[in-house]
Amino acid sequence: MKIIGDKVQDGIRIVTAATEGVCSVQINLALQGDTIVDAMLYGGCNGNLQGICALARGQKIADIKERLKGIRCGNKATSCPDQFAQMLEALM
Repeated sequence: MKIIGDKVQDGIRIVTAATEGVCSVQINLALQGDTIVDAMLYGGCNGNLQGICALARGQKIADIKERLKGIRCGNKATSCPDQFAQMLEALM
């Protein structure tokens, strides 16, 4: 995972990351303080990614990071949720 964009707009921090080793290609996050306001993952299994994002909205960064960190996809060393957790960890 690599952060490729980070800006503040109207008090909301907008961060974009490129994922590595998974089907999704990009994660966009909107953060206000330590809370996830919105999240979008692009590429990968659409329904699963929508579910992850829906569950993350309104939650604390640390809580979501701990829940998603270390999840693997098949025989891969990472997963879309793990990439999301890595992004959150980098932002803490």
